Amino acid sequence: MSARKLDSVDRKILSHLQGNGRITNVELADKVGITAPPCLRRVRALEEAGFIKGYHADLNQDVLGFSITVFVMVGLSSQSELDLKNFEEMVSKLPLVRECYMLNGEFDFLLKIVAHDLSDFQNFLTSEILPGPHVGSVKTSLTIRSAKHAHGIPIDIS
Repeated sequence: MSARKLDSVDRKILSHLQGNGRITNVELADKVGITAPPCLRRVRALEEAGFIKGYHADLNQDVLGFSITVFVMVGLSSQSELDLKNFEEMVSKLPLVRECYMLNGEFDFLLKIVAHDLSDFQNFLTSEILPGPHVGSVKTSLTIRSAKHAHGIPIDIS
């Protein structure tokens, strides 16, 4: 990651792009108060410096048939670096696992999993997660609803 300092224009660019990755360069330049050519140069510099990792569409999981979201806490029977990496590699190949975090505490990993329905999740859990390398314990929490779904990170544009 770059040690480059962000000025107020850079932060405004990041904030607007985070809110709408499809904004045109002309619209973006207008919103941040500069002309289009320097705006495009700044965006490219922010991309090259690693501040912008990519662009994506925010898909509606319910409309696409993924009505279940489950958080799964996984404890491994071994915490050697090799075993941790093997587990991470396994879950990285599983499309239903949308996020994976290594934790400090009672469990080793927190997984965010989406599924079509409860039966689909149960099948996934028993066929993919439980037989995983060194999986010792699993605790699941089925979500009831989402009260907040914010993308990205807070950016101070003051």
